[in-house]
Amino acid sequence: MLILLAFIIVFHITSAALLFISTIDNAWWVGDNFSTDVWRMCTTNTSTCMAITDEFDEYQSIQAVQAAMILSTIFCCVAFLVFILQLFRLKQGERFVLTSVIQLLSCLCVMIAASIYTDRHEELHKSLGYRMEVSKGQYGYSFVLAWIAFAFTLISGVMYLVLRKRK
Repeated sequence: MLILLAFIIVFHITSAALLFISTIDNAWWVGDNFSTDVWRMCTTNTSTCMAITDEFDEYQSIQAVQAAMILSTIFCCVAFLVFILQLFRLKQGERFVLTSVIQLLSCLCVMIAASIYTDRHEELHKSLGYRMEVSKGQYGYSFVLAWIAFAFTLISGVMYLVLRKRK
């Protein structure tokens, strides 16, 4: 039982780490001499970064992705705290339903963010706000990590729903 508990905790912390990395790191869309995420665009040749502001055509879409990723990360951290609390407060045989619901909300938020970015990426990177051509890039590892975090949060949310507290 202790091994299962350790696995669940490590799995949840891994999910949170994936969410933090994919939200913060600058590699949602990369090219030969640039990388961009939901916060800024950086050129690799000169090591200069430019914040993505409301001068960009699809700024509302970027803000939706930003908000959803932040909510997802917050929900994942709150779900971990609720799990620890429920670990000591639940009676034997009860399920971790509240933890599961919060983790599934995290899953939903990261799915919404990655889906919006997937759908709107062509319009996002055609904006005149960029000082260079970024439409010929490709998805970066932060974008891939966001989809992996979606899978991890979905699995852990279902795992919490099935899990019962034992002695």
